Amino acid sequence: MNASTATASAPSSAAPSSAAPSSAALGSGARPVVRLQPQRHKRVRLGHPWAFSNEIEMTAAAKTLPPGGVVTLVDAVGAPLGVATFNPHTLIAARIYDRDPVREIDRAFVAERLERARALRDRLYPEGCYRLVHAEADGLPGLVVDRYGAVVVLQLNSAGSDRLREAIIAAVHDVLAPAAIVLRNDSTARTLEGLGQEVAVVHGAIDDAIAVVENGVTFFCDPLGGQKTGWFFDQRENRALCARLAAGRRVLDLYSYLGGFGLTAAAAGAAEVVCVDRSEPALALAARAAARNGLADRVGFVRAEAFADTERRAAAGERFDLVIADPPAFVKSKKDLAAGAKGYRKLARRAASLVAPGGSLFIASCSHHMVPAMLTAEVARALSDARRTGRILYAGGAAPDHPVHPMLPESAYLKFLLLALD
Repeated sequence: MNASTATASAPSSAAPSSAAPSSAALGSGARPVVRLQPQRHKRVRLGHPWAFSNEIEMTAAAKTLPPGGVVTLVDAVGAPLGVATFNPHTLIAARIYDRDPVREIDRAFVAERLERARALRDRLYPEGCYRLVHAEADGLPGLVVDRYGAVVVLQLNSAGSDRLREAIIAAVHDVLAPAAIVLRNDSTARTLEGLGQEVAVVHGAIDDAIAVVENGVTFFCDPLGGQKTGWFFDQRENRALCARLAAGRRVLDLYSYLGGFGLTAAAAGAAEVVCVDRSEPALALAARAAARNGLADRVGFVRAEAFADTERRAAAGERFDLVIADPPAFVKSKKDLAAGAKGYRKLARRAASLVAPGGSLFIASCSHHMVPAMLTAEVARALSDARRTGRILYAGGAAPDHPVHPMLPESAYLKFLLLALD
């Protein structure tokens, strides 16, 4: 087929079926061709991995293409931009996998990307617990792969990655030979892509919580029932950073989940740690980890909502040398931004009121709409409201196993501030 004359069409016998995911890509000669509108190719040509629906010639043929199918993406005059998966029903319509327009997107392709990702992570984290694939930044759009030693957890968050699931699972076997593979396909992103929700073990068995080794501490997580894929690798370096301030100190870990910050602080010599979370199962796994690491005598666990707990502690005059606040996303969409910003300000004010003079405050946001400058402004206002002064010691983001695509700054979702308060 001539890419310069055809738009979103292919021989009917070669079109991928929409009834079930395909484990093999179409040959490049049989792929449908999706064309961008005139003058709408420049951002993609510069390296952006997405083409939006309002940039594409949405012909009748394009609209009938099966969600997640592999296509050749071209500009308005037919010059190739790369090979992509295409969903005609979403804002992010095309997700580019490779700039070579004839590249096959199959098991071997996925395995090559997994090998590249593993080579980097193994140098960073030789214990074998890390985020292996961070979607577009690792050249596998819409795919998240977290590795917990011999257990691998997948999230297929786009129609394209879902359609390639058989190839992805096979490639994971090829590269990692895991004892178990879990699908955590229950993200809101799948709903936006028109996909169903599912949690399933597709290889091996998960009979108990699985161990995660991080910063020399062993934790336990539930990849089937826990949050996201079970653990949050993105805060690894930040937990170690906070732990450097914890020796001999009293620490409060709000939204502690499985005790990541609190137990790392205790292992670094904190005199006392209090972990606060609403989830009883999460606290039970955190307590199990405390016992496993010989820290149970210095770590306490409180089931409570963080705002209510901080209000109670402030009224009782409690003070901590280090307060950590790592809440879930308060801003899930742009319409939530104003209310969410106030939530971060309120949390920062409550947390700051519990910091002893000369102590430290760590506060994070995983809301990608809450940009760093906005978080800094809300925390600054919160300190003023709490009548506290201080200094920002460090501002940063996620661990390096969560790389950011240079053309997708919005993918730098995590940001934090570490402050010293007077």
